[in-house]
Amino acid sequence: MELTISIAVVSSLIIGALIAFIAFGSYIRKRKSEVVSIANPAETAAANLKNSRPQQTKKYQSKHHHSHVDKDMNKRHHPLDLNTLKGHGDSVNGLCFSSDGHSLATACDDGVVRVFKLDDASSKSFKFMRINLPAGGHPIAVAFDDDGSSVVVASQSLTGASLFMYGEDNPKGGDKRQHFKPELKWEQHNVHDKKYIITLFATKATYGAADGSTIIASSSEGTDIKLWHGKSGKMLGFVDTNQLKNNMATVSPNGRFIAAAAFTADVKVWEIVYSKDSSVKEVTKVMQLKGHKSAVTWLSFTPESERIITASKDGSIRIWNINVRYHLDEDPKTLKVFPIPLHDLKGTSLHYDRLSVSPDGKILAVTHGSLLQWLSVETGEVLETADKAHDGDITDIAWAPKPIPVGGKLVSILASSSVDKKVKLWASPTL
Repeated sequence: MELTISIAVVSSLIIGALIAFIAFGSYIRKRKSEVVSIANPAETAAANLKNSRPQQTKKYQSKHHHSHVDKDMNKRHHPLDLNTLKGHGDSVNGLCFSSDGHSLATACDDGVVRVFKLDDASSKSFKFMRINLPAGGHPIAVAFDDDGSSVVVASQSLTGASLFMYGEDNPKGGDKRQHFKPELKWEQHNVHDKKYIITLFATKATYGAADGSTIIASSSEGTDIKLWHGKSGKMLGFVDTNQLKNNMATVSPNGRFIAAAAFTADVKVWEIVYSKDSSVKEVTKVMQLKGHKSAVTWLSFTPESERIITASKDGSIRIWNINVRYHLDEDPKTLKVFPIPLHDLKGTSLHYDRLSVSPDGKILAVTHGSLLQWLSVETGEVLETADKAHDGDITDIAWAPKPIPVGGKLVSILASSSVDKKVKLWASPTL
């Protein structure tokens, strides 16, 4: 009996030891597996690094695909789109060509005025002069003085609007011109009290006894317009539109007239009267353009200064003859009326924000938001349309006064600026 019990006890011990050995072996294998799994991330990282090459290849293929898409997009660019001037740090508020067309000044919200040299509008890069305005100033508009060696800048700050004239310290320095430092020639502060300057236009006064000096018209967001002498910065005259608020004001190419588009449907025109010594004697109201049924958003003189083209919120464009004997009470005449060919989804007529007449007087460039159109002045026909000329609203447009070289050819150029931080150069459409 005792022998039987002993055998059973020994058997139980052997079986227990066997079970314990098996369990311990399982435990060791499990720990080893855990140790291996802890080491695996490094191996996995190495494997991932090794396997990253196919992913790079895939990424390269993706880039190649996008490049193909970019090429297609380039093909879809508007045929009149010649070039883009990049490098602006913020919205570009205004631009202006020099009288020879080879310099283009831009006013940017980053506080910098840039004067680009356009030796060839198709160049891959352009040299430019950088003018940093005083701290806190935001360039709103620019205008060239005389031969293009000086630029007048309208700037806005918390204290009001200012005008600055910057000139080259070595305007005839040839190739050294890109190295000069712009010099401040004159400045005027609080030119319209604390009101914003909304437009700035300059021209060489050649009418009557004028001596060819540059005169500049600045318009405030209020009702005042001021006339300035480009070289000295002296104020030459002042007018009040008395039309609640101005939309814009400009001066005729020959320096004879000032015209303003304002809150009302009528356009007022003043004549700049020059004395025998070429100084400005007075600025007097001489006529009023009546015919629109709603506010005039923009206007432009034709190159010979004898006609004005207006765009209104009433959905029409009008061409006026202002070469009349107003001193004999002869009224300006409406020569043509064209409907604005823009409508919203409900069919309501839209208006143009800006317009500019080509140097030959045959083409009218117009904008609405980011849309840019070219119209025939003779017929009102739409010659070309760029539905999305910019990636944001267009802030300004201007024609180069003279053709600019484009790959060996001379081409009539239009420049446009936008809130998208870009300035674009466009070829003129054919009539």
